[in-house]
Amino acid sequence: MPQEDQKHQKHAKLTRPEFGTFHRHEWAILGTPCGNVKKLAYGIIDRLSDSYRVGYVDADHAGADEEADKGFDDKSAMAHGARMEYIDKINYHRLDFKANLDSHGYRTYFNEQDAVIVNGNHFPARKQIVVIDPEKEDSLQRRLSQLTDVRLILLVEGVNEVYPWLREKLEGFSNIPLMKLKDEAGIAILAERELAAAKAPLYGLVLAGGKSERMGRDKGMIDYHGQPQREHLAELLGHFCKETFISCRPDQVEGVNKPLPDTFTGLGPFGGILSAFRKQPDAAWLVVACDLPLLDEYTISQLAGFRNPSKVATAFNSPASEFPEPLIAIWEPRSYPILLQFLAQGYSCPRKVLINSNVELLDAERPEALRNVNKPDEMEDVQAVINQKD
Repeated sequence: MPQEDQKHQKHAKLTRPEFGTFHRHEWAILGTPCGNVKKLAYGIIDRLSDSYRVGYVDADHAGADEEADKGFDDKSAMAHGARMEYIDKINYHRLDFKANLDSHGYRTYFNEQDAVIVNGNHFPARKQIVVIDPEKEDSLQRRLSQLTDVRLILLVEGVNEVYPWLREKLEGFSNIPLMKLKDEAGIAILAERELAAAKAPLYGLVLAGGKSERMGRDKGMIDYHGQPQREHLAELLGHFCKETFISCRPDQVEGVNKPLPDTFTGLGPFGGILSAFRKQPDAAWLVVACDLPLLDEYTISQLAGFRNPSKVATAFNSPASEFPEPLIAIWEPRSYPILLQFLAQGYSCPRKVLINSNVELLDAERPEALRNVNKPDEMEDVQAVINQKD
């Protein structure tokens, strides 16, 4: 192909997470004065705050919608159960520092939230809740381009129909739920159901890319259960995961079933986990090391059953050290940027990430299942245990 016809690719092709402006799960409320937006947002947050970490985003124009705000108890969203509140004060930001923020910055700050509710009169969001309010019809028409995924339409008191021009604009209009603005409980229930359905799919990752120097042979190829250990673990994870991969070095790919070669090389298990998120950043990854020959379906079931998607990860306390065990754990999508932040600070220890993050910790009901085997004498001891069980 002639040089001039070749398409130049300047940057690496990466799978990007399905983010909105602030978060994966966000709703912009728009089409009604800001006082109504706040009231509805606070009502939803009140309902969700017992089970979910919810953030709120707004802007503060001096005198904006002043009349509409009269009579509304305008406490902060934090007083209603929000875990984070961001107010664009127009001349400065309320986190409290002076800087210009865009979607790249917002996502970092809101990463630990389960959802974000946004005042759509000021900011766009990935999903929208549209209010039919004649007082703000012109404003809503100006924001038609922001209506990319309308999840709910609300009618203010005295309004019984949706604008004809909006019906024409919205694809699948007949499938969008229609409710009264005053039905805060019903609106919050719908939001809660949507969040529950949005749990990230669970993928499996068997870490088998180590050099096994202490063992003197490839730990992933040791036969404890009638097949190579890496294949045995992949089979176990397959009962719980949408798809399972074997993490390996690039030079190991040949002969590996469903390989996921390291793209963050030289970082050990840390690099394997990052490589998995690079492949599928919107998945949660159930990660297990190949040096756990006593790991059984019951223990994996305990981990998956007590998974907490609101945390950075769900992990067992190590019976040996009482620290979190990072190599049999479920790492949620929100852990990806946190892992990268630790790497940027010079740390490549996944246990350090768990120790310093908001994680769900479990005590294994069968602690022997977490026993690591790294040396020949340990392998012989475990093989004897397995033979006794058989």
